[in-house]
Amino acid sequence: MSVRRKLAVATLVCMGAAGLTACGNESDEPFEGQSADKVAEEAVKATRDASSVRVKGTVRQEGARLRVDFHVDERDNCRGALSARGARADVVRSGRAMYVKGDETFWNNALGDRPGSRQAVEKLRDRWVKSDPDRAGLRGVCDKQEFLAALDSDKSERRGMRKSGTAEVEGKEAVVLEKEQPGGERLTLYVAAEGEPYILKAVSKGGEAAGETVFTDYNEKVHAEKPPAGQVVEPAGPTR
Repeated sequence: MSVRRKLAVATLVCMGAAGLTACGNESDEPFEGQSADKVAEEAVKATRDASSVRVKGTVRQEGARLRVDFHVDERDNCRGALSARGARADVVRSGRAMYVKGDETFWNNALGDRPGSRQAVEKLRDRWVKSDPDRAGLRGVCDKQEFLAALDSDKSERRGMRKSGTAEVEGKEAVVLEKEQPGGERLTLYVAAEGEPYILKAVSKGGEAAGETVFTDYNEKVHAEKPPAGQVVEPAGPTR
């Protein structure tokens, strides 16, 4: 039952039992009676069960730190951008078809010093390139569950949390959950106070994986249309 519905039911019970004047004394604290750990558990599950979500912030992908802004769904559709080490690329995926439009630095990093790479970079930069979604460097980039795996990879990280009031995230009220990790690292989760308990923001400070990620556009359609054929370059030579 959603928090909003719980509050509505509580209000009706109050009105029937004691009249309107008594209702003002009832607590309307979000997730009242639930521990912070239970709220965190439900938030992770709701977030992973959503049909789509937009992920914006810093994530770790195959050992690298990436700045990402992706809207992804459960059917391998996504649209967004990533940047790392001075490189940037736009990505569109529709099912098994993935298209990447990277700048010169992106393709230099991707191709390295392979024979013919300089000519390939000139051909590929700032053009849409049809790519294999399972190739090294792109694996998991448009996978919704891969994006969210870090939230649930180590359940012990979200045990021992405490509630720390409320805050506003992207115009929505959120319950703040905090935990001090060994070594001075602090994990903070912002969980939607109304409707489904989606995670609205996750912040990690003081550790190797420090970063901030915002989650929005839950269950909204992902507009992942393929680029026009005339703008797509088929990879050849060293790009395979």
